[in-house]
Amino acid sequence: MTHQRDAGLPGGAAGGTATTPSGGAWGSALSSEEFAAIRGAGFEPVGQVLGTGVFNIGSTGVWGCPGAWSVADGRKVPPSSAWTSSFSQLVRAMYTGRRLALDRAVAECRALGGDGIVGVKLRVGEFPSGGTEFTVLGTAVRARSRIRPRLPFTSHLGGQDFAKLVHGGWIPTGLAFGIALEIRHDDWRTSRRIRWTAGNQEVDGYTQLINFVRQDARRQLALDAAKHGGDGVVVDDVELRVRESECPTYGYSRDLTAEAVLVGTSIARFDRSERPAGPGPLTIMRLEREH
Repeated sequence: MTHQRDAGLPGGAAGGTATTPSGGAWGSALSSEEFAAIRGAGFEPVGQVLGTGVFNIGSTGVWGCPGAWSVADGRKVPPSSAWTSSFSQLVRAMYTGRRLALDRAVAECRALGGDGIVGVKLRVGEFPSGGTEFTVLGTAVRARSRIRPRLPFTSHLGGQDFAKLVHGGWIPTGLAFGIALEIRHDDWRTSRRIRWTAGNQEVDGYTQLINFVRQDARRQLALDAAKHGGDGVVVDDVELRVRESECPTYGYSRDLTAEAVLVGTSIARFDRSERPAGPGPLTIMRLEREH
């Protein structure tokens, strides 16, 4: 069966019936409510899809002490140490692992004749034999339409939220990621502010660290959403982890590493006409006979 792949609304605006290419039973990770909502939006589930990959992530790309950088006028002042590199190698590996697992799930979606994947669940965890495992699980869906998207979309939205999005004139274009890592030396100014004798006050060094890494992750998320052709992004998960390690340069002191990961769905408007945000008004007629 040959499917037409054109840009346009991959929803229920046109006729047609989706079928599983194999003609057999399909599986999904949908609840009965999600299944009903997706069908109401003009889509049919065609099968459960899975993508996975195990990576050995051993190189961070950082060495030496990062120094006690500060923030001025909203910008980070680079550390003075010439021995510190960025986390670019590690961040690149974290993006690659997620995208590879997602690409493999999309390949399964294509094989099923699907137009996209809804309810994407991304899991990142330690593999028992070592390394980091990236896993993507979702349900492939196909539009009851003769118009097909050029590429299958991916979305973390569940059935009901996906249906609301389509009914509102929007369509998901792809899962987007924003990942940022930063390291800061825990210098004497910061250490002095966390002593029990310091009283109640802001630890500005820690505030600078988490603010900078979150802002950078948000910036990367917006850039990734734009690459998918989205007009905006609906955020699913915001994750922040802070780890401490012994400073390799100065003994009896520590460095703090902050990692921010944002996941969301890039969305684009397919219906540019102005429409009410909610359901249309109801006409009410009196049924009793007038005297």
